[in-house]
Amino acid sequence: MQLLKDKVALITGGSRGIGEAIVRQFAEMGCDVAFTYRSSGESAENIVKEASVAGRNVKAYKSDAANFDQAGELVKSVIEDFGKIDILINNAGITKDNLMLRMGEDQWDQVIEVNLKSVFNLTKHTIRHMLKARFGSIINMSSVVGVFGNAGQANYAASKAGIIGFTKSIAKELGSRGIRCNAIAPGFIETDMTGELSEEVIKGYTDNIPLKRLGSGVDIANTCAFLGSDMGRYISGQTISVCGGLNT
Repeated sequence: MQLLKDKVALITGGSRGIGEAIVRQFAEMGCDVAFTYRSSGESAENIVKEASVAGRNVKAYKSDAANFDQAGELVKSVIEDFGKIDILINNAGITKDNLMLRMGEDQWDQVIEVNLKSVFNLTKHTIRHMLKARFGSIINMSSVVGVFGNAGQANYAASKAGIIGFTKSIAKELGSRGIRCNAIAPGFIETDMTGELSEEVIKGYTDNIPLKRLGSGVDIANTCAFLGSDMGRYISGQTISVCGGLNT
């Protein structure tokens, strides 16, 4: 299904997990895709080769989304290579979990910079091009933890809650220029990290999920595709939980 035919997407953190699923799904849906990675260069190149089989232009860029200047250079390069950016997906993120009594300043700063400041960086540099086109869809990756919090993740929860407030503000600022901004709040999603957990731990998670299973990266990618496509053209300023009913 060519839901995103002839569109160009820029996706941060696209070399693994949810980001990789979005890159692959978007290419299959007819989208040309630029995505970033920080250290997994081999993985990024494999994704480029495999996703490009669908006949789309897929390119990986080594870039640190938390660095303001690098974000600017990235957007400049993507515009030069692809000609435009229709969809921006701010997906880059990390965790540095610890109880507040034990959390160091560096653990706080790193999570806020990568998870929240990166959203500012990429949005700031991208919207100038979207404003000229009077069109754009910005999708920010939050989390259900940003909605209801979680012990031992004060830094992560704060960064993801900040993304929700940022999203609502950008939707109000730029809506009159044809630019939409939404957030997605994933629940427990199957990734490399969850693959290392025991069946007992996984069961502890799924027991609290009404659908009684973990989600997949494709579930998030499909939601991104909907919001990035014309099917979501009247949706802006919203936070969509993709969590199997956990946030209910």
